[in-house]
Amino acid sequence: MDWSNLTVLVTGGTGSFGQKFTEVVLKDYRPKKLIIFSRDELKQSEMAECVRDPAVAFMLGDVRDKDRLLRAFEGVEVVVHAAALKHVLTREFDASEAVRTNVLGSQNVIDAAIDGGVQKALLISTDKAAYPVSLYGASKLCAERIFVSSNAFTRDGRTRLACARYGNVMGSRGSVAPLFLRQRPLGTLTITDPTMTRFMMTLEQGVRFVIRCIEVMQGGEVFVPKVPSMRITDLAKAIAPEARLKTIGRRVGEKIHEVLLTDDEIPRTRLVNDEFFIVAPDANGYSQGPWVQGKPLPNGYAYTSDRGVRWLSVEDLRRMVEADEA
Repeated sequence: MDWSNLTVLVTGGTGSFGQKFTEVVLKDYRPKKLIIFSRDELKQSEMAECVRDPAVAFMLGDVRDKDRLLRAFEGVEVVVHAAALKHVLTREFDASEAVRTNVLGSQNVIDAAIDGGVQKALLISTDKAAYPVSLYGASKLCAERIFVSSNAFTRDGRTRLACARYGNVMGSRGSVAPLFLRQRPLGTLTITDPTMTRFMMTLEQGVRFVIRCIEVMQGGEVFVPKVPSMRITDLAKAIAPEARLKTIGRRVGEKIHEVLLTDDEIPRTRLVNDEFFIVAPDANGYSQGPWVQGKPLPNGYAYTSDRGVRWLSVEDLRRMVEADEA
């Protein structure tokens, strides 16, 4: 895939993912043009001060505004849909806003991509979409299903739609690591449950996984990376080894362990190059892409954070935190 001839647009481009995506893509792939689409003019101004590159353009807009998306997608070949309202707790008490952005906004992105002739559009999803117990997770599950099913309505397959689903990212906004770092000077870290586990990867790993998905996607897939797990208590030890841990109880919409592949998805999932999983679409005929390759998963296979492919040690987590702070 030759990125030098591509115009790429990232919705929610001033967020944690969008900023790292911009850094990596400009350094290693050099697209013809990279458009940062977001609704916060202050964040755009701040990002523009840091990213001084003639290939980068900023465009104000909201994924709730379909007309604005249609204008933004003119001449765009690749769309990365990262815009979302993602704070789990606040979404429980402000549910309609999550639906407007995460569900209806995703439908707007799809419609604008198809109508605008975009070649590929990839949704950034979350492990919370698998067996969702939160409104945020449920809204991202809806977005996934809309992206996958809409491949049936593209014009002769000219627009391909797929999803990248992964877990926690070290240092991203709203994740637990920044909370622990803020609490470290106080000598006490608050955890909701000491048995909690999570999938964990770095922001750059997440970005490079998304780039890989863009390059191989044919339409209709849900891509899932093969990533390690961590114990929340180990992350606390890595950040503040001398701190006291205070258990405050689980919050609304919070799981003890996360899931990246559901039981329903396992029979139609393949492991590719021991690198990532590809979940085939529910209905036949949406995609004849690379998901047919790779190894089928054995009966009884489970991909949950408490049964992870590898455990991150306290030292592993300490290095990840230090790299993120650098």
